[in-house]
Amino acid sequence: VLGRVLSPIIEDGASDPFTFASKAERLVGEEKVCALFGCWTSASRKAVVRVVEEHDHLLFYPLQYEGFEASRNVIYTGAAPNQQILPAVEWCAKTLGRGRAFLVGSDYVFPRKANEIVRMSLARLGGTCVGEDYRPLGGRDFEKIAAQILGSGADVIFNTVNGDSNIAFFQALHNAGLRPNAVPVISFSIAEDELASIGTDLTAGHYCAWNYFQCIDTEANQRFVSAFKHRHGQNRVTDDPIEAAYIAVQVFARAVEKAHSTDPRAIREACRGLEYEAPGGQVKIDPENQHTWTVARVGRIRPDGQFDLVWSSPDIIRPDPFLGGRR
Repeated sequence: VLGRVLSPIIEDGASDPFTFASKAERLVGEEKVCALFGCWTSASRKAVVRVVEEHDHLLFYPLQYEGFEASRNVIYTGAAPNQQILPAVEWCAKTLGRGRAFLVGSDYVFPRKANEIVRMSLARLGGTCVGEDYRPLGGRDFEKIAAQILGSGADVIFNTVNGDSNIAFFQALHNAGLRPNAVPVISFSIAEDELASIGTDLTAGHYCAWNYFQCIDTEANQRFVSAFKHRHGQNRVTDDPIEAAYIAVQVFARAVEKAHSTDPRAIREACRGLEYEAPGGQVKIDPENQHTWTVARVGRIRPDGQFDLVWSSPDIIRPDPFLGGRR
């Protein structure tokens, strides 16, 4: 980029917001990096946002999230709620014809806010929330929740459980006799990489909502998947956060070239309105809120850990992190 080799400096946030913030301080203050890439949970992002705002620096955040944020120091390459949550709920109501929903999540920022958005969308579509419950991150006790779902009359489950807790969650559903043909689960935090560890014995037939799936049949995506496997191993899979992280670096590189500068402020300005042909299709960085215009998709889990693509939005969707409200 600008005739210079990119040199990544990697730090481990240890899944702890305080550690994420201290590592970000070191990268910005001591290493003098020109941009940060990363974070996973909303708690870790919020901790790092405080750092980049204080230093007027730049973070690229590659994960779908709960919205209601638009920092001028962040480029958001994952989905806003109107590009993942709302389209999936509407698809479920109109295509699957299901509107009696039970909401299950891990107990932190994203699941609680996401489920607030799901409830709002259900009400607008004539559906109803028949139950809602949470377990701590890493929790394994889902038997009581499965029993609640069974007794609630739910005909669909919206799932924001994160990580390996999903193994216990889907096992509890199976033990309770809840099958995908009767009560399908639509997940917002399970992708191909998670399925590689969770497995498909209990998840096949259920659904996930994302913007990218490895199964997208385009020449650009085939090149992306092939290059990824060549570098990381044929048993590895791509997924939405992986593609969003890849988009972040590609957008960064193009913005540096456009700005002819590695100053974080100049890079940020150059990102606004920038368009890029990503593996999943055309994307654009919104010039106002710095989120990414992208396609919404729903996939059905296959026994081999991949997805059958069952729905895609006809066009890329403008990001609306505040859902029509004011900042």
